Amino acid sequence: MSKLRKLADYGVGMAAAMLAAVLLAACGANAAGPAANPATSSSFKLQSEYVKLVQDVGPSVVLVQTPVGLGSGIIFDAQGDIVTNNHVVAGSTSFLVVLSNGKQYPATLVGSYAPDDLAVIRIQASGLRPATFANSSNLQVGDIVMAIGNPLGLQSSVSEGIVSAMRTAIPEGSGVTLPSAIQTTAAINPGNSGGALIDLNEQVVGIPTLAATDPQLGGGAAPGIGFAIPSNTITLIAKQLIANGSVTNSGRAALGAQVGNTGGTGAVVTTVKSGGPAALAGIKVGDIITAIGGQSVTGAQAVADVLVTLKPGQQVMINVTHSDGTKGSVSVTLAELQ
Repeated sequence: MSKLRKLADYGVGMAAAMLAAVLLAACGANAAGPAANPATSSSFKLQSEYVKLVQDVGPSVVLVQTPVGLGSGIIFDAQGDIVTNNHVVAGSTSFLVVLSNGKQYPATLVGSYAPDDLAVIRIQASGLRPATFANSSNLQVGDIVMAIGNPLGLQSSVSEGIVSAMRTAIPEGSGVTLPSAIQTTAAINPGNSGGALIDLNEQVVGIPTLAATDPQLGGGAAPGIGFAIPSNTITLIAKQLIANGSVTNSGRAALGAQVGNTGGTGAVVTTVKSGGPAALAGIKVGDIITAIGGQSVTGAQAVADVLVTLKPGQQVMINVTHSDGTKGSVSVTLAELQ
């Protein structure tokens, strides 16, 4: 008890001394009033920037509703094109877009590209405010970012964080692997998909797409670990979908074959595209791919994970086990994923 009292007494004495010093400094520093606190001033400045950022960019983020769920989207241009995640709109033929001001518009699908989990839908509306997209290659770990979207249906919600890492080959499941992704601490929840990850320059740097899960939490979201598709990928794919309804320049490698799981012994070839890389190399339906470029594969997702690290035109050795049990390896020149 005595130690606590002594510490308290010391604290009071120090506080009195500090107060006297502050009063003396204030009296001698400026007769017009107390000196400004730089920390407080800086905090208010950052707060004002946050408020302005949300006010300026918020109208560019919309809610996308389908018969089976909802997500978010970003107004891409003044003609009504809205970019979102493919998994937000996949399997649906009708869409409803709700702007930040509450106005609602039916939308039609312009095109989708499942390998990068991106899609474009279109509404007929005037006075839209398209977002500005940044060059995501300039991002640095530690950059402050904010996620704007509709998590759990709560329209125009905002969360804040930083860029915590830049990742490659992020598996999304169902054979989809994102070639690159921004890892962020900004909270990402169901409904955020397709929304905007923005920087302090009021520019979109990514589209929030995935939240990491923690097996120890029963598969629940792992706090502070989310992933976004970089803006450079978004603009590359969205412009092609808007112009052609399809993607011809993906920058991603393709094997020219579809594969399925075998239970961990490799990936079984289920279809082979005529004239494609796999067919030209002699790979046939029923063959089991066990390695690509020296990297072992255990199933369809593993094949996607390896291919996403390779480039069109690149030559790789692929190990296969043929349907008759014989094993071999073939050289394959990869094509561009269409």
